[in-house]
Amino acid sequence: MFMKFFSRIKKDIRVVFERDPAAKSVLEVVLCYSGLHAIWLHRISHALFKHGWIVSARLVSNFCRFLTGIEIHPGATIGDGLFIDHGTGIVIGETAELGKNVTLYQGVTLGGTGKEKGKRHPTIGNNVVVATGAKVLGSFKVGDHAKIGAGSVVLKEVPPHATVVGIPGRVVVLHGMRVHNEEEYREAVAELCRARGYDANNPNVRAELMEEIDVDLNHNVLPDPEREMIDIALRQIQRLEARVSELETELAAARAEISNEAMRTSSIEVALSNKVSTKVNLKK
Repeated sequence: MFMKFFSRIKKDIRVVFERDPAAKSVLEVVLCYSGLHAIWLHRISHALFKHGWIVSARLVSNFCRFLTGIEIHPGATIGDGLFIDHGTGIVIGETAELGKNVTLYQGVTLGGTGKEKGKRHPTIGNNVVVATGAKVLGSFKVGDHAKIGAGSVVLKEVPPHATVVGIPGRVVVLHGMRVHNEEEYREAVAELCRARGYDANNPNVRAELMEEIDVDLNHNVLPDPEREMIDIALRQIQRLEARVSELETELAAARAEISNEAMRTSSIEVALSNKVSTKVNLKK
């Protein structure tokens, strides 16, 4: 039991180093990372909650909120590998479920809607990234490897490998190009093993590390559907302007041709008129 406990603690610390380049030492991570403190305190409150000690569980949860600024209901289920970065303002509801290797940033809300009983909070899949200020509201699933853009409000199910942005949130990328491939995974795992002193030949260690690093933290690289629509409209306007310019040129050329034709016709008429006048004069 103690071995499992310390193994989870080591994994929690390792996850911080893998996803936060600002982490410098184990001592710094243990003492200064409020997200880590919130996860550890939640495990205590969740154990109390499961054993029916509701008030004690809520007291621990409230102490966690006072200490870290992160509110996690004792009833929430959280998988291994959760990373909370700059966690102030994060709220996780009672029936929320988080899979493995989820990443949450400042101000995220995993909340419910209405007053219904039972399951009313979202289920977050594995390797999901929820960016700063995003709100995921309601009882639905966010698929594995999904990304929720900063400030988005998600109100319906998100498929796996999707990117969601906007208010309300809408899928803008589905099964897009992944950041890593299997070869890059293996290289990253070998590098982590060398850096952390793990046994690279242990298949369990390698499998666990490959799950942890399969998290796309580039939540700043998101499509902007509004900008794309504006760009499309601008391109259409430019095409229309070019076509109008072509028509104006053609119209000017046609007018010039008509003017020249009119001048030629006028010259012919004048010549004929002079010829007729000459003949009349000769007859006289």
